[in-house]
Amino acid sequence: MLRKLVLTLALGLGLAVAANAQRKEIKVITTVESVVPGGLGRSRMISTDSLGTLEETKMENFFSLVGINFGNIKDNDQTIATKMSQMLNAGWRLENVNSGVYSADKSTGIFITRYIFVRERK
Repeated sequence: MLRKLVLTLALGLGLAVAANAQRKEIKVITTVESVVPGGLGRSRMISTDSLGTLEETKMENFFSLVGINFGNIKDNDQTIATKMSQMLNAGWRLENVNSGVYSADKSTGIFITRYIFVRERK
């Protein structure tokens, strides 16, 4: 009897958790910033939701023909800040941020940052 009650409660709790998860939306914003000399790399901000809707925004490379370009970094920061403000104003909550670096050699590479947003499903 107690075993049946525990099993019923566990099943009910599992269904409640699953129902709660279905009421949440997740959106992932990924920035890929290129570190390739001469401005030859490609940098982008990609926004994807749980339905697979994709939005791509061009960003600047860290380097131009003359070396590191702090104006490009400023422009990228502004693009990211604008997107983050739009997300927060639309009711999204920043849940997690992950970042990483990839470099095939010492002269090239990319910085990847993933911003995970969550909100109640409308």
